[in-house]
Amino acid sequence: MTSTPPTQSAAGGTHRSVADSPYQFKKSDAYSSHSVILRLAGNGAGRRLLDVGAAHGYLAAELRGQGFQVTGIEADGVLAEEAAKHCDECLLLDLDGPLPKFAEPFDLMVFGDVLEHLKDPGAVLRELARSLKDEGAVIISLPNVANIYVRVQLLFGRFDYQDRGILDRTHMRFFTRKTFRQFMSDAGFTVETLTATPIPLPLVVPQQFQGVVFGALHAMNAWLARQWQTLFGYQFVAVARKAGKKSFHAAA
Repeated sequence: MTSTPPTQSAAGGTHRSVADSPYQFKKSDAYSSHSVILRLAGNGAGRRLLDVGAAHGYLAAELRGQGFQVTGIEADGVLAEEAAKHCDECLLLDLDGPLPKFAEPFDLMVFGDVLEHLKDPGAVLRELARSLKDEGAVIISLPNVANIYVRVQLLFGRFDYQDRGILDRTHMRFFTRKTFRQFMSDAGFTVETLTATPIPLPLVVPQQFQGVVFGALHAMNAWLARQWQTLFGYQFVAVARKAGKKSFHAAA
């Protein structure tokens, strides 16, 4: 990969160094979207995977460790250079611009917290899906704007953008559970699995206060998110396949 100056990232912001990046890898939290994505992806067994919005490449590294051949896409030059260390191949490109045609199709595509940052996420999903095998699948995670935190903020007349989270100031699209399902249908996909992750308490509560009691509270937090996705879900994570095609099954 050729090193280029930092560019405006389709996954949120211009980063002058990896240390400045707001993206955090959350594998240590068993209930995080990253952990859920890794479980849903399963054993790669040499299959081809496209990591859309690879950021630092931390998720790509885990997916390679699970046996996938990973191609990454990242719009920020600094992050793409870092991601290239963890991918079999990493492409530096803006998802809001022209998209490449791949010589070989992919078995799985992962869109981890990226579609909400795009001008036309449906067009991007449809275009990249041209390079997805008919029996392949996509795994998508994105935030739930109807989460109880946002609802309470609205109750008090507030809708304040932040550096990260549901109201990340780089988000261009917002989704509820219903509009997410409609978005997937409009893009030509059938949702097979849709779950929700909880508010990431480990990122909010200082480490010194995280013990057995905290673990139990976070487990309850995760249970609430799964049971009442529209209210307590922080992020949605879906596995979807092309409409009318056979189901995707992770390798054993």
